[in-house]
Amino acid sequence: MKAHRTQRIPRLFATAAATALLLTGCGADGSDADRASDGAARGSEAFPAPNAPRGDTDGNTDGNTDRDADKEADEDGRTAAPDHLSTFALDVDTASYGYTRRTLTEGRRPDPSTIRPEEFVNSFRQDYERPDGNGFSVTVDGARTGDDDWSLVRVGLATRTAGQQGERPPAALTFVIDVSGSMAEPGRLDLARSALGTMTDRLRDDDSVALVTFSGEAETVFPMTRLGDHRDRVHQAISGLEPTDSTNLGAGVETGYATAVEGLREGATNRVVLVSDALANTGDTDADSILERISTARREHGITLFGVGVGSDYGDALMERLADKGDGHTTYVSTEDEAREVFSTDLPQNIDLTARDAKAQVAFDPETVAEFRLIGYDDRRVADDDFRDDRVDGGEVGPGHTVTALYAVRTEPGADGPLATATVRWLDPDTRTPHENSGRLETGALHDRLTAASVRFQVTTTAAYFADALRRPESPLPDAPSLGELRETAERLANKTEDKDVRGLADAIDDASRLDL
Repeated sequence: MKAHRTQRIPRLFATAAATALLLTGCGADGSDADRASDGAARGSEAFPAPNAPRGDTDGNTDGNTDRDADKEADEDGRTAAPDHLSTFALDVDTASYGYTRRTLTEGRRPDPSTIRPEEFVNSFRQDYERPDGNGFSVTVDGARTGDDDWSLVRVGLATRTAGQQGERPPAALTFVIDVSGSMAEPGRLDLARSALGTMTDRLRDDDSVALVTFSGEAETVFPMTRLGDHRDRVHQAISGLEPTDSTNLGAGVETGYATAVEGLREGATNRVVLVSDALANTGDTDADSILERISTARREHGITLFGVGVGSDYGDALMERLADKGDGHTTYVSTEDEAREVFSTDLPQNIDLTARDAKAQVAFDPETVAEFRLIGYDDRRVADDDFRDDRVDGGEVGPGHTVTALYAVRTEPGADGPLATATVRWLDPDTRTPHENSGRLETGALHDRLTAASVRFQVTTTAAYFADALRRPESPLPDAPSLGELRETAERLANKTEDKDVRGLADAIDDASRLDL
């Protein structure tokens, strides 16, 4: 389990820091979503803009290290200037939360190593404003906790609303289906067959589908084929899927990408959809090695990966690694309703991409912020200097998505003024032209308490507190409630929002409290 690391910031020159933020970004009124403004935040030497040169020379790549506890001297014996930046690749995965719910429902304690807080908070609808075109809006808000000078700050990024089916480009989807012996368990292959059959009826005639299966070996059941009058062929192939023996996931992914390249369609969204319990036990079982074998398909052809996890025993780490480094994302399904929503609604509506290699960088004002901690995103950290290096991998995001990052922030006693500027950078999915947008937050816009913030902010913090309790870190979040208190909060929010997903969160916390975690 990875320990939380908190970044401490010394006080620098107030005037330069304040000027840097006041000249850029967008205001926050503490109640409505902040308005997004064009361009990155620009700063001064004391409070540099994202990716500006900095005194940090220790080569750290996570952008969020406790410098007070771990300073390194340069050749002249001087310590590197502390870092006030936090940089990460965007992530819309939700598999960790889905698998945790399944585990708790079965009365089992989740492995703390499978708990990724960002996937908990990104599993819920948010209240961010949406941009008109491709790209992101930026919302930054926050609320003070009961711990002295500690606040929770939410950075919210949203893409445009998903359009109607006819408004998106055609899709070329290569389904890579695990038919190994372990997929015979109820809720695995049977669930995939049902959901894929329903999805086939939802896709358009001009969409294309290919089907690859794998167990001990991989096989292309049929090549990329326009649906049109061929839906019966697709249904027949799906209904004929039966579990066999071992799990050669590496062969399945490699054959899937080869099939996708062979059937590549210009002007279409080309995507590999992997459905598996990811319990690889034959052939190549290393995610990095598998990804290297398909690197040309990923980089030259822009084929993205969508991983769908199933099963009570699930290879979470392997699937998550494949998706994070394979220009894609993952989800987890355990019921027919969840599978139907993913395949019949989410996937068809979000086939299109609005941003490639998207990264976020948050600059905290060293005059008002004493220390901060990014909650989660442990495997998505990016070196601060790589924020504007478009060769460095980011996240792929489609329409209708929101991305949320939550920070624990300790302000200086009595601090008043700019607190943080959040900047998102992405590449146009077609032209690869880079774009940026920023939002900012002032200390005066912080809500006095968590319950005074918006309902959706409270849902976010409840999900984060829940994830934090499950992975039991050495340094819990500020003002962390007990599971009993968290359950009461979630029940209140579920009743207020009448949102089935929030109700599911309340049920999951109730299941956890019964296990006396």
